[in-house]
Amino acid sequence: MSETGSVKFKCEQLPIEIRQFAGFDELNQARGKLIELKLVGVDANGIGFGNLSVRDGESSRFYITGSGTGSLPELSPADYARVVAYDFARGWIRCEGTRIASSESLTHAAVYESDPSIGAVIHCHHAGLWKRLRNTMPTTPAYAEYGTPEMAFAVKQLFNTTDVRPRKMFVMAAHPSGLVSFGSDPDEALMVIVGAME
Repeated sequence: MSETGSVKFKCEQLPIEIRQFAGFDELNQARGKLIELKLVGVDANGIGFGNLSVRDGESSRFYITGSGTGSLPELSPADYARVVAYDFARGWIRCEGTRIASSESLTHAAVYESDPSIGAVIHCHHAGLWKRLRNTMPTTPAYAEYGTPEMAFAVKQLFNTTDVRPRKMFVMAAHPSGLVSFGSDPDEALMVIVGAME
């Protein structure tokens, strides 16, 4: 499901209970700060925005906030999904958990696949920052809509052709106010966003 409720990818869900996982506390702490800053949450229409993830060990698997969790002030492990497989070309993911993985799962997968040193990814929204950084910070092309295979391939392209690695952040041109930061852990990914706001 996308943030507006439309399906952007095919999801094969294995509805098993997600229990405590490495990075859960750090992810929730970062999410709490993002909610305080109004960078993730729910808009005036009741539509959730923003998502966070943490890599599952050294694999390309990761835990990501579940779709429809933007209104929850605090998340339990069951509010996350574990993405265990994906295919950009097919627009397909397989996830474990009672929640469907966030609409941005393919984007997060593209970031993790592009750099094995990345341990956490944040997708948040800030209209002013988006306007200021668009096309000055690495920026995905206007044809690449959020949550789509095109976005995943565009992210991979940024890692191959721009200085996105040291900058640890990119702008989503086709997703007004959409920004993505990353780091070795949730705190570093959060500090990238906070630093850009200063």
